[in-house]
Amino acid sequence: MHPVIDGHNDLPIAFYELCEYDLDAYDLSGSVPQLHTDLPRLRQGNVGAQFWSLWVPQDEHAVRRTFEQLDFVRRFVERFPDALQLATTADEVEAAMKAGRVASLMGMEGGHSIGESLGVLRVMRALGVRYMTLTHNNNVSWADSATDEPVLGGLNDFGEAVVREMNRIGMLVDLSHVSADTMRHALRVSTSPVIFSHSSARAVCDVPRNVPDDVLTTLAANDGVCMVTFVPYFVSQACADWAAGALEVAKANGLDPHSPADQAKVAELYGTPEPVASLADVVAHVEHVREVAGIDHIGIGGDYDGVPALPAELPDVSSYPVLFEALAGRGWSGQDLAKLANGNILRVLRAADDVAAAV
Repeated sequence: MHPVIDGHNDLPIAFYELCEYDLDAYDLSGSVPQLHTDLPRLRQGNVGAQFWSLWVPQDEHAVRRTFEQLDFVRRFVERFPDALQLATTADEVEAAMKAGRVASLMGMEGGHSIGESLGVLRVMRALGVRYMTLTHNNNVSWADSATDEPVLGGLNDFGEAVVREMNRIGMLVDLSHVSADTMRHALRVSTSPVIFSHSSARAVCDVPRNVPDDVLTTLAANDGVCMVTFVPYFVSQACADWAAGALEVAKANGLDPHSPADQAKVAELYGTPEPVASLADVVAHVEHVREVAGIDHIGIGGDYDGVPALPAELPDVSSYPVLFEALAGRGWSGQDLAKLANGNILRVLRAADDVAAAV
């Protein structure tokens, strides 16, 4: 199996919630069953490189907390130098993989992490952050989110300036979480290939977080990559419909469906067991993206440690071989699997650097 470059893993915020970034509290070189991610399972999953997500709540402390997450990733890598290696370029990723280490890249999840400052954006890039998701679940002042009420119909002038500056400094524009109109707008503005770090196909599972077919077609023309995610609510229509119903129940009863304390109450009031997503659901999305965008425009972004549940056959970061074996069994060639695993996102990294160097 080819080494996998995964576009999105939320270990930083999960580790904060577990022990406030205390690397002495839980030894990630051994088994940490409270998480989806630890070093033994990364090896079992043949993970060659990982974009560690820097996600923090959208509040007045967001910039500071993003720097704290960046600091955690650096300390995590420094703690395990035989297993991990910081990387910011495609060549550095390949060198780390050749040395038997997991290349560790970083991506900010949400434009709120720059505090409406191009200066902060530039500093984040200088410190090694390779992508920024333009929004998270809520709008920012300059871009509409997929899961908030639209205000701008895409980007405003500052949003366009953010995209252009990201192109100039070689930071990948990540369109996961943004509205379909923001996707289309950013694709018109960007002169570099863009990515979706953890999104699936809207034609297969009709939720706002997924990518419509017309955008997948434009993505191919842009030479970008859609990194298919494993999130049950984005890959299974049954799971998505259940989640929508549970949300209504939660709202009606003043409960928070994202709070572990309230989830059991919501499930009890809803009265319908939560469906379980499957490997077949993920395969359907990967194959749909290949059909619409083409084999050169697919990757993997599991979203491990960012969701409470995952498809039954893909429970943690050791599971990638299960997906690749399933695709091989469906006739995928070794060359196509190599592109899915790492070739496509390495091409996009190189292209972003080329655009930045030419400015």
